[in-house]
Amino acid sequence: MDARSLWKRYQDWLYYHEGLGLYLDISRMRFDDAFVESMKPKFAQAFEDMKALENGAVANPDEGRMVGHYWLRNPDIAPTPELKQEILENLSHIEEFAQKVHNGTVHPPSASKFTDILSIGIGGSALGPQFVSTALAPESAPLEIHFIDNTDPAGIDALLNHIKDHLATTLVLVISKSGTTPDTRNGMIEVQKAFESMNLKFADHAVAITGHDSALEKQAQKENWIDIFPMHDWVGGRTSELSGVGLVPAALQGIDIRGMLAGAKEMDDATRQPDLKGNPAALLALSWYFAGNGRGEKDMVVLPYKDSLLLFSRYLQQLVMESLGKEKDLAGNTVYQGIAVYGNKGSTDQHAYVQQLREGVPNFFLTFIEVLEDRQGHSPDVEPGITTGDYLLGFLYGTREAVYDNQRDSISVTIPQVNPRIVGALIALYDRAVGLYASLINVNAYHQPGVEAGKKAASEILNLQTRIMEVIAAEGKPLSLEELAEKADAGDRIEMIYKILRHLHANGRQVTLSGNLAQPASLSVSAR
Repeated sequence: MDARSLWKRYQDWLYYHEGLGLYLDISRMRFDDAFVESMKPKFAQAFEDMKALENGAVANPDEGRMVGHYWLRNPDIAPTPELKQEILENLSHIEEFAQKVHNGTVHPPSASKFTDILSIGIGGSALGPQFVSTALAPESAPLEIHFIDNTDPAGIDALLNHIKDHLATTLVLVISKSGTTPDTRNGMIEVQKAFESMNLKFADHAVAITGHDSALEKQAQKENWIDIFPMHDWVGGRTSELSGVGLVPAALQGIDIRGMLAGAKEMDDATRQPDLKGNPAALLALSWYFAGNGRGEKDMVVLPYKDSLLLFSRYLQQLVMESLGKEKDLAGNTVYQGIAVYGNKGSTDQHAYVQQLREGVPNFFLTFIEVLEDRQGHSPDVEPGITTGDYLLGFLYGTREAVYDNQRDSISVTIPQVNPRIVGALIALYDRAVGLYASLINVNAYHQPGVEAGKKAASEILNLQTRIMEVIAAEGKPLSLEELAEKADAGDRIEMIYKILRHLHANGRQVTLSGNLAQPASLSVSAR
């Protein structure tokens, strides 16, 4: 297609949201009019599905739950007056709590104010708050935030060592809907022990963000933690950033949470329109469907050209892949759906994997994110009439042209600046795009059976560890791996038993392995 034809196509497919100053350009996706026409019946159904979702339909039949993250930014559309009131009261609770922490009304026993936040969560309970903190936290935030988002002992040690001098003035957020998620529970227990080692009472520093009547809520009530905020059962982890999960840590950092909610509401209004060209989320879903033939055959590479949006690709990775990566469709057919997402930032990637994007395997489509405002204040020239921001623009559009010239498709999202309202709008834009795309491919975007299967398998491995340790302790003599497996009634799990023992042995815990480590079958195990 020549330059004039591309210019016309750009104008034909450019979406602009005047209120938000957001542009969406899908002109470099090579679909034609026939494809668009073929998709219109699917979109008509998708728009109806989204309308039913917002009206309170049970969208997660596995758990009998509604999906109501849209109500959080517009309580007026909540399906009942009680839910509307609950949302409004919780928002006021968050703002009042943050204000009390900032002015010292809520403070640690040994100081006039809290100085740091330690947020303990996993998945959506970490990725959303991390993304928003990186994007929006002011340089002189009233509290500095830190995260434990994995059950990695060395990672926990590094974090606790980093904040040990501030532990006495650290506010701890424990975020878990059930209160029994092992990763989060483990992090909490390790942090509790760190507080105890410094003769600090953990409850005087702890806040729970959890489901009603959960194990964590009961613990927080029993131990008299500072406060408790709800995690609604109708909000999933990957869509929870604009609930207490994300709003509590954001408010504590001095981020304008009302601005985030207002931007999300404004985008929700736009993406609710049952008109393909006038709905930016539908345009994204159309492009995703075209790129991968409705089968996820190409990866989504996300390249934000702004340092503060570094974690946006990680945030989208969970939102898209956990929502859309499904073995079964809604009819129970095996479909193996999903879209793989990865990315970092521009122009860093000009010197990393863009080489492959330009000339390697064409198994992807790109999403460029442009921020019009370079910085607040004047930019000096680095060459006559050229600034660093001009270079960033050149790298972005130079890459866009280079990949398109070599038959690689791309989407471009342009925003005026990175601020709370725009970040809220981006969250809402991709929330809706995922929901619409899920309808197009007939999968449930709001459950995660694969995640639950992984948790169940992990639990079985830990139960196996307990059983084999009981056998080793009872025997009191060296055993071969086969003997141990037989006595533990786990004859088909010898490989897993070996790996458990190898881990325990490497950490000097309870067992000794003797024999040739290169030949696992030759090993014997005894109690240390």
